[in-house]
Amino acid sequence: MFLSILYVLIGLVLLVVGGEFLVRSSVALSFRLKLSKMVIGLTVVSFATSAPELLVSIQAALDGLSDISLGNVIGSNIANIGLVLGITAIISPLAIDRDFYKFNWPVMVLLSFALYLLLDNDGVLTQFEGGILFSSLLLYLFLLIRRARKFSDTMLEEVDDSLQKTSNFKIVVWLLIGGLALYFGSELLVKGAENIALKLGVSEGVIAVTLIAVGTSVPELAASVIAALKKEKAISLGNLIGSNIFNIASVLGLTSLIQPISVKDEALMSVNIYWMLGFAIILLPLAFVPKKMILGRPKGFLIFVAYCVFIALVFLK
Repeated sequence: MFLSILYVLIGLVLLVVGGEFLVRSSVALSFRLKLSKMVIGLTVVSFATSAPELLVSIQAALDGLSDISLGNVIGSNIANIGLVLGITAIISPLAIDRDFYKFNWPVMVLLSFALYLLLDNDGVLTQFEGGILFSSLLLYLFLLIRRARKFSDTMLEEVDDSLQKTSNFKIVVWLLIGGLALYFGSELLVKGAENIALKLGVSEGVIAVTLIAVGTSVPELAASVIAALKKEKAISLGNLIGSNIFNIASVLGLTSLIQPISVKDEALMSVNIYWMLGFAIILLPLAFVPKKMILGRPKGFLIFVAYCVFIALVFLK
């Protein structure tokens, strides 16, 4: 048990370090490419911070543990909004830009419903369906970058002066350090969390939706909290929505291409997926009521409390 706790602690430290380097490199990169920070958050940061989910899901599917693959992604998407966005908004109120509700949010909700329908149909995510999900990610990224180029004048936020002169070599090194720290950190964290849960006698599905999901969402939490503290607010929100899109379209898309994913734990479809849809949908009304285009501390607290209720219900069941 002591070794498992040690793994979790070392994993957390590595993930925080990885998040710091990722934010730095992505801000420098956004200046180089003349793309908005929101777009960099949706692409570079999301790809790197979703790598743990991808690795865990592929490994689980190959080992025949499809509940971990699905539970990991559903749980991570809930954690990204309930835990990560909630805590980030409590630290520093987030300004929401128009692109959020005109493009990014609808894509996230559309993919969330697509996943629900594909699984509800026959309880299996086939290789063909995985191909459709992954193709939708490529289309999304193409449209995202095209939109960013089109609106580059209006969308380029202020960039930290010290990062404007960052060399290409430094950017690559920072990305590599960030990516490697996130990879090894998540491996240790998941390993430790899984051992602790098994020793406590909790089921596979519960482990996936709670501990593994939170574990693989720690990179998002680290990157978003650091970005919020540095007032890089566009990255915080972009990173989370991009991550949820990436989890469904890429993580489950690629995993089911390698090995079809079947639903074994009934709670995933009867309870958990509805929580995922609920958290995705609630973001739009929260963006407008009561104060427009601001995700302030009370809203952050509300989302976080809802997440705590979800976790409590999972363990009670």
